[in-house]
Amino acid sequence: MNTGRRETIAVSCGGVTIGGGARIKVQTMTNTATDNVPESVEQCLRCAEAGAELVRLTAQGVHQAESIGRIRESLRERGCTVPLVADIHFNRNAAMKAAELCDGVRINPGNFADPARSFKQLEYTDEEYAAELARIREALLPFIKICREHGTAVRLGVNHGSLSDRIMSRYGNTAAGMVESVMEYLRVFVAEGFDQVVISMKASNVVVMVESVRRLVAAMDAEGMHFPLHLGVTEAGFGEDGRVKSAVGIGALLLQGLGDTIRVSLSEDPELEIPVAQKLVDYVHHAQTYHNVISPATRPDFTSQTPTRRQTRCVAGLVGGNCQPVVIASGLPSQLSADTVPPDFFFTRRVEDIDADHRFIVPADRWNESLGDNVYPKFTPKVDDDWEEVVVCRAPIVFVRITVDTYRDSRVMDYIRLQPRAVVLVDRLNSDVLSQMEFMQRMSAAEVNAPVVLLNNYATDDADKLPLEAGADCGLLLLSGFGDGLWLREFRLLSPPLFGIDMMVRLSFAILQAARLRTTATEFISCPSCGRTLFDLQSTVKEVKAATSHLTHLKIAVMGCVVNGPGEMADADYGYVGAAPGRVSLYHGKQLVEANIPTAEAIPRLIALIKQCGDWI
Repeated sequence: MNTGRRETIAVSCGGVTIGGGARIKVQTMTNTATDNVPESVEQCLRCAEAGAELVRLTAQGVHQAESIGRIRESLRERGCTVPLVADIHFNRNAAMKAAELCDGVRINPGNFADPARSFKQLEYTDEEYAAELARIREALLPFIKICREHGTAVRLGVNHGSLSDRIMSRYGNTAAGMVESVMEYLRVFVAEGFDQVVISMKASNVVVMVESVRRLVAAMDAEGMHFPLHLGVTEAGFGEDGRVKSAVGIGALLLQGLGDTIRVSLSEDPELEIPVAQKLVDYVHHAQTYHNVISPATRPDFTSQTPTRRQTRCVAGLVGGNCQPVVIASGLPSQLSADTVPPDFFFTRRVEDIDADHRFIVPADRWNESLGDNVYPKFTPKVDDDWEEVVVCRAPIVFVRITVDTYRDSRVMDYIRLQPRAVVLVDRLNSDVLSQMEFMQRMSAAEVNAPVVLLNNYATDDADKLPLEAGADCGLLLLSGFGDGLWLREFRLLSPPLFGIDMMVRLSFAILQAARLRTTATEFISCPSCGRTLFDLQSTVKEVKAATSHLTHLKIAVMGCVVNGPGEMADADYGYVGAAPGRVSLYHGKQLVEANIPTAEAIPRLIALIKQCGDWI
């Protein structure tokens, strides 16, 4: 796996350099009506003041594209030079006009030259498919000409769920389809000698988003292309969940060396996205200062494009194998809030406080069989005598903490192999997360299939940084197929715990859910709002969550307009989609069930629909 920044060409958007070795740029998108020029100007100013290096605005038609031009003029008059990018869907004429007036134009290969998706299964002969590609080229040529004349950058933005029916006919709604959708366009740009192009591959499903980017990089490398990448998890959601989801997807790719500009798409005011994105970028830049210290071994079956999970044995029917990843937390059940899902194991030194209703891990020197079959020892072996105690231990599960200083000791593999009930706790301490990957790949190469729990310590005192750092670290490993569980610990030597067990447990479960490895909460897919949004998205998301947050087996989407729904709500079970001002449409999967419902009636009727379909608890 690549551990340094991927080399790309430099793209200039309004004087801001993307790629070419430049620092990762942070951007956002307005949620004001684009035609409301004064309000949009003020929001752009707030975003720029917060640190946005690019700002995107929606342009549904030519009139909105012209409005962006006026917004740009007003900003320049007020001394603000932040580049403005027009966001185009379906309307090619709007893209042409925006290319004359804006610093950049985003077009979607799923709907620039193709009609609106109908979700119909179409069939094409090879000749018909080739004719479609020729039609795309003819549609792009005038657009490329205008962009070249005006020095306008282009973003090719592919979204999972908004692929054309033509792409769907051959690839389905898949990461491979997303890649081919953008490669068709890139080949035209390359043939025309226009290289001022940035690419984004977005999905609300973090696994699809990461896979599509990794596949795209492999596809571009195969054809000698080096375009920079914009990263984002679209419809990430609200609050901590949205931050974790973004960190798992964006952070995993950034730590892998992929990505030149990012947006953290939250269902919040756009200026609030900027500090979150900046902290994530700062963390990755810091991490990359020691990334090259580790050069992970590669197991024979490993591929970073479509990684499979490392195969491990199941221990005691609880950890590894086909079991869902476990969560371990430091503390006691009595310290956990009533509404927090309990971890699978509590670690404590207070043997006198354990009970029979939960599973506990205790230091090996405090463990004995009389404590019960729900209590397990944790060893930290350093010398051969310590390992002998591990090997002879008869506990149902033997947790073994391995630290970075023993990763490459060849004897470690032999000792782990001798204890069939071993679960390895890989503690990276202050090392690179790739050192954990290296150790697990060495285990595979040595045919040692013990399950591994990622043990990560965080010393930050910033509650906003913790989910971003942990999400990025764990996301890189989990989305590369490594890890049978998480143990996140607060590492503070001079003060008591700042965050406590509740936060660590919630964060662990949120990371696993973002990686689609374990579900413990309702998944809410909500767009970040833009000028197309047809209702108060933030308050609506809160109301929908309040009514349905107990339905932990469901994915529920709240989308501001028909551009983002039903296609871009991807694999949601139910959708609440803006249809017109004051009106909402309800979906079951991608099936429209009720159209143009008054907003005041929408949530009760959503509940009624869920009940009607048998999914209400």
